[in-house]
Amino acid sequence: MVDEISSTIPIVVMQRSLHEQIHNTAALEYFDIDQAMIDGAPESVRAQINLVEGHFWEQGQSLVVPAVFADLFRSARYLPALEKLEAYWHAAGSTLIAEPGGIVSPALIALQNQVFGDANTPFRMYYIADGRSFARTYPEDEVITEIEKLYVSAQGMTEFIPEQVKLFSDGAMFSQLMQMSEGYLDGHHGEWLMEPEVFARAFRIYWDAGYQIHVHQNGDAGLDMVLDNLEANIDRSPREDHRTVIVHFGFSRPDQVKRLAGLGAIVSANPFYPVVLADRYSEEGIGPERAQEMVRLGDLVRADVSLSLHSDTPMASGQPLRLMSNAVNRITLGGNLAGPAQRISAERALRAVTIDAAYSLRMEGEVGSIIPGKLANFTVLRENPLTVSPETIEGIEIWGTIHEGRLLPLP
Repeated sequence: MVDEISSTIPIVVMQRSLHEQIHNTAALEYFDIDQAMIDGAPESVRAQINLVEGHFWEQGQSLVVPAVFADLFRSARYLPALEKLEAYWHAAGSTLIAEPGGIVSPALIALQNQVFGDANTPFRMYYIADGRSFARTYPEDEVITEIEKLYVSAQGMTEFIPEQVKLFSDGAMFSQLMQMSEGYLDGHHGEWLMEPEVFARAFRIYWDAGYQIHVHQNGDAGLDMVLDNLEANIDRSPREDHRTVIVHFGFSRPDQVKRLAGLGAIVSANPFYPVVLADRYSEEGIGPERAQEMVRLGDLVRADVSLSLHSDTPMASGQPLRLMSNAVNRITLGGNLAGPAQRISAERALRAVTIDAAYSLRMEGEVGSIIPGKLANFTVLRENPLTVSPETIEGIEIWGTIHEGRLLPLP
């Protein structure tokens, strides 16, 4: 289909979550991608590539990302985009941004420092290192030393959070590649972003180093794998306040909520999933029973599990008020109410984008609430999100922010 658009201009279609891409023939030639290149890759990578269709997904993407992203993130294109993103986040009222396990190569961070690193940036940008490649590449006794070498690449208003790492279980929600315990209605299967044995080794290395571990998870079978590893490591080497974070929390079962509460895990959830996907996934691939109950925030509150909300932009809007609205209302794009028992209160949603978000990063002593001794970070709103009608929360006007004492009204 992409070849039909052009046989001469290289075209790459990138799925919005950056978990999947499709090249036309001209793009394959442009990036020198051929069968010999694929044959030299590990089996787990080759299994997620279809060269005939120019299709690369999940681990298969890792083979082509270096060449594609080097072209995509050229400074002439990337720096203006970062400037727009900085203005967008400020307009959303954000005073702290955290990117767990994103594209944090030293080369890209050097470019991000040019925009986010200067003293006029209206927020601080924190990175959490992606621990996958380090655990795969280096001997166990060198993994931590090597990952900490990343830290010096951030500077100014950008920095790495030390002793925190991101790992990955199963595939993307928007691709329906999450690992589901009851499978899919059409018979296709999910994918692993880290094979179970690779994940287990990496989890153990970072656990033994005392790191806080954040884990990307979307399917309930993916969550089973994460909780199995967490439980095994607690039994083997108990740790107080490990604060393991389940990130995204797409699909889960009630028994898993109870289990993660008992294991002391916390959740950073994407509340936009049911809004954008529940209607479609009720019909395609998943079925209504599971689709309506995705992102079980209500169950987390009843189980007394600490939860925060994130956008994973561009998976969801990078606007905290809209995330609050998604969690409080759960009204789909089709106007339906998805899983009413999974709604949470406005107060709990406000906590989830402030103090509980800070807690998930071990930064609750510095930010997240307005008390003496913390950084003077405030978002100034025209209305109170706890007293307006729930359906109007996302439309509240933002006057501006105060960031570490600097008065920063919106233009």
